Formats: sequence, C-alpha cells, structure tokens
Amino acid sequence: MTNKRKEKKCSESIVQMTEVVLPQHTNSLGTVFGGVVLSWVDIAAAICAQKHCNKVVVTASIDAMNFLAPIHLGWIVNIRATLNYAFKTSCEVGVRIEAENALQQEHHHTASAYVTMVAIDSNGKPALIPTLTPQSEEEKRRALQAQRRRKMRLLLKDKQNSDIDD
Repeated sequence: MTNKRKEKKCSESIVQMTEVVLPQHTNSLGTVFGGVVLSWVDIAAAICAQKHCNKVVVTASIDAMNFLAPIHLGWIVNIRATLNYAFKTSCEVGVRIEAENALQQEHHHTASAYVTMVAIDSNGKPALIPTLTPQSEEEKRRALQAQRRRKMRLLLKDKQNSDIDD
C-alpha cells in the first residue's frame, strides 16, 4: 500500500467573499475595525484551506498582516484567498482585501495577510494534506515565496521559544 499524498491544483481552493461595511463594523472614525478585517481574513483562509485539505483546519498563525488603507462605512469589501503552498500538515494561504467605493467607482488594495492553517484529524492531531501543484508562473512564484516565509516563521518561532525559556 502506498502513502502517496493526493495532488491538487491552486484553482481548486480559491475563495472569493464579499462583505459590506455596516455600522457595527466601524470605529468612531467611520472606518472598519482592524479586528473585523482579521476575522474576514481568518474565515476566508479557513475556507480555502478546508477546500484543499478536505479536513477541519485551525489557524496556526497570521503573519505579515498589513493594513494599507482605511475601509469606510458603506463600502464593499472583496476578499480573495488563495493557497500558496501545502506542507506536510499545514498550508499557507494568501489573503488579499480590496475595498470598493461603488458610488465613486474607486477600488483600493487595503490589506494583505499570510495565514498558516493546520489540518486536524478526528483525534485532534495534525493530519497529512494533499500536495499543491502550481500551474502558472504566478502560482510557482507564490509557492517559492511561501517556502521562504515558512523558513522565517520557523526561525522566529524557535527564537521566541528560546527567549521564553531564558
């Protein structure tokens, strides 16, 4: 019996969500709370990873969360999540947030993040996931960058753990 992992394409797990900024999403300046954006990022990343893994997934980390521009009350928010790389039991999902002022016909790239999700088996332990087969040059570039970011995440994690032990 072989232990070969199933292969999947990036296009099989892409997630596109749309939200509208309502009063409960905003702060006293009339712009969306960062935590609301983080919630949307986490949801989109989880759906993307779950589609790839066909398993329950949990968030291991959110890194490089960059807020680039405010999102105002009444604007439309478009969230796109794409699997960048599948490791053994975890995967990196890139999430891009674009805000749209439909009245002014303006579009703004407002936030980006990289989210690491871990697949969980029925016993609550990390589970093997399918490999990812990038097709386009863009997908190959994102896969290479994801591998580099993972090395940096692991180095940072080791450093943080050694700092805690001191």
